Formats: sequence, structure tokens, C-alpha cells
Amino acid sequence: MARSRPAFPVPTVWFAALAAATGLGLFAWSGRSWSALWAVEALLGLLLVGDAVACVSPRRIAVQREMPETITLGERGEVTWLVDNTARRPAKVTVTDALWPSLQAERRRVSARLRGGARLRARATLQPTRRGRFPLADVTVRVEGPLRMVSRQATRRLPGGLRVLPAYPSRDEVLRRMRMPRVLEVGMRSIRTSGGGREFDQLRDYLPDDEFRRIDWPATVRLQRPIVKQYRAERNQTVVVMLDNGRVMAGVVGGSVAGAGAPRVEHAMDAALGLVHAATALGDRVGMVAFDRQVRSILAPSSAKSQVGRAAEAMFALDPDLSESAYHDAFHQATARFRRRSLFVVLTDLVEAAVEQAILPALPILTRRHLVVVAAVHDPQVQQWAAGDEAEWEGDAFREAAAVNHLHQRRRAVARLRAAGAIVIDAAPGRLAVELVDSYLAVKASGRL
Repeated sequence: MARSRPAFPVPTVWFAALAAATGLGLFAWSGRSWSALWAVEALLGLLLVGDAVACVSPRRIAVQREMPETITLGERGEVTWLVDNTARRPAKVTVTDALWPSLQAERRRVSARLRGGARLRARATLQPTRRGRFPLADVTVRVEGPLRMVSRQATRRLPGGLRVLPAYPSRDEVLRRMRMPRVLEVGMRSIRTSGGGREFDQLRDYLPDDEFRRIDWPATVRLQRPIVKQYRAERNQTVVVMLDNGRVMAGVVGGSVAGAGAPRVEHAMDAALGLVHAATALGDRVGMVAFDRQVRSILAPSSAKSQVGRAAEAMFALDPDLSESAYHDAFHQATARFRRRSLFVVLTDLVEAAVEQAILPALPILTRRHLVVVAAVHDPQVQQWAAGDEAEWEGDAFREAAAVNHLHQRRRAVARLRAAGAIVIDAAPGRLAVELVDSYLAVKASGRL
């Protein structure tokens, strides 16, 4: 704990009120002697000096702050203050912590009367409203004298900090999908037909929907009943998440990731965490590249269960850069680092101008060797405007026409990306992570990777 500056006594509101009351009394007094005024002033001075002498120094008040290092956006955390009165005399103590407003602390101030040698443990709930790194330092300690005429205050530094990680609201839905029959065992959804994949898994009895070419004839002859080979999806494959952090990802869309509406990048981060969670559960190696006009972070591929936490750490400090994203440079850097054939998932937006002018020219860098998925979240408000009821005002008609045009442009962008060899997902808010995981499982089941 850093040493604080000297805490000089300062008159309190109570002293000001007493001085005002005595002044009014003297004003109303009919006497003309100055001795009464000097007596009152001397009495007030003695009260002030006596209370200042009896007031415990803020240096004798020890303060500690305890809080978690990380909190996930949308979840709750707790901060605890430990306040110790190391003096022998009692003290009225107020501790104020300079917490960031976006942490939405239940309270930032703690007040209590502590006996000599006593300890106070106070707690407050935190519910952050945005991601990022929040350094914490200043704590102000204020001690009132026993007569409440003066107070002594000092500000000291308590170094610390809190990291608010991206929200992952799709966690439960992703977990439900991963608990489907045989998903963890063969790396595919239960609705796929048996026998997909490339790695041999086991022999089993023939079922009506099995492919004829999967029949194992030696085993069939030996057991005198149809037997088929069952394959599983290959493990230890590579998935690379390309997170666009540029201008197109700053727009807020309807639906909620951590409140009422959130920027597209928040939905993309939710989808990235869901994909990392699902892929590592199936034994695949997952890496990530976050970029805008430059590459912001690169996460080395790993199949460890802790990769979800590492992905959240790599994204939590990102804020959309209000410039055009350099897809060409980002794709080149990614392919130079991830040379093995991989599933590249580009999380961006399907704005027709950006697709035609930036994404499509750079896409062959990925599609030459890799399987590519382009995933985005659309705005349901625009769809409501496009399918709007009868317009009441001229502005409503113009808005509907603009919305219809926007949807046409978006469909053209999707069609051009698919023609270029990419799998395209255009999901509603809150559904991007689920649809992306479904697409990944379908790719695993088909053996395309």
C-alpha cells in the first residue's frame, strides 16, 4: 500500500451548522458587548481543536480490497473491503473506492463506527455492463472526530484491477448440443446417417438407412448377417476463427447478448466461444485471429479444455475499430501461420459493399486450401421494416423501401460468397453461436474437412 499524504483536519457540515446557529443567535441577541462574540468564537475554536486532536488519523485505518481477477459480462461478481482500525480509540470511518461506473457496483462507499482494534468486512455486488480491463487504484479514507466537528481525509493507492470477459449466453445451448447421442463419441449430430467420417470406429449390425458400400463382407459372411463399418469424424483437425473487429462490427443489432441490443462483435464473440467450446470437446485444435485494419491478436491452436478461457482472454479488450478491415492482410497472415488444411470461420457482417470490395477479392487466399465458413448476424428490426404493415407516413414508406433494398443486397452478398466456395451463415441475434456449431458438426459428419 502506498503512503498517503498528510491528512489535515477539515471542518465538517456539523461544525458549519453549529457556527451558523450561534451566529444567528448572536444576531438576534439584543446586547451590544463584544465579549459574548469572542466567547462564542473561543468556544467554537476549542471544540474544533479538541475534536481534531481526538480524531484518529486516517493512517491508522488499514484498508484491503478483495475481488476476482475476472468476471464474465452479464454475470455477477463481488468486491470485499477489509477495514481495520489499528488505533486504540474508536473512530467513525468512511471508505470510498473509485470503482468504474460501468462495473455497476451496488455501492462504492462503506461507513461504520469501529472500536479500537476492530475490523469491518463489507461487500458489494458487481454487475459489469461492458467488456474490458478496469484498473483500480484510489481509495479515500475519511475519519470523523468524536464530536463530529472535524474530519481527516486521505487518499491512498490500492493497486488492483478487474478484467470483464466477453459474454457467453449460448453456453447452455451449446452444451445441450454436445450432450446429444454420440456427438462426443463420433463428432456429429444424432440426426446424421451412420457411417460418415473417415476414421474407422467399429463394426455393427446393418440398419435400413445404411449405405450399401459400407457393408463389411468378410464380417457378414463370418457372422451370417449384414455387418457394416461405422466411421467417426477425424479428430485433431484444425479450426481457425477469424474475428472481424472493424467498422462493420460496431453496429448494434436487436436481440440481447448482455442487455437490450449489442454490437455485432459481441454476438460474434459469443459464437467464437461456442465454436471453441464444441471443437475442443471433440478433440479438434482451435486457434483464433482477431483483426481490423491490422491483426490485433493471434491465439495458437490447441485442443485443451482451457482454450475457451484463452479465447475469452484474447477478445475481452477488443473494441471495434471504426475503419475498414484489412481482410487481405489478415487472411495472408493466418494462412502463413496455419498451413495445415483447416476450417476457417470468418465472423463478419454481410454488407454488400464490404463483401464485393474486400472479402471476395481476399477469399481465394483461404479457399485455395481450406474450407471456409462466413458467419454473420442480421438485424431483425430491418426485416420487420421490410415486411411492415401499411405505411401511415411518407417516412414509413421510404424506410420500408430502404429495408427491402438492404435485404436484397444482403442476399446478393450471400449468393456471391457461396458461389466463391464459402459456407454462409446469416443468423438472427442469439442464434449465431448455435447455427455455427451446427454447421461445424455437419462439416465433421460429412468428412469435408
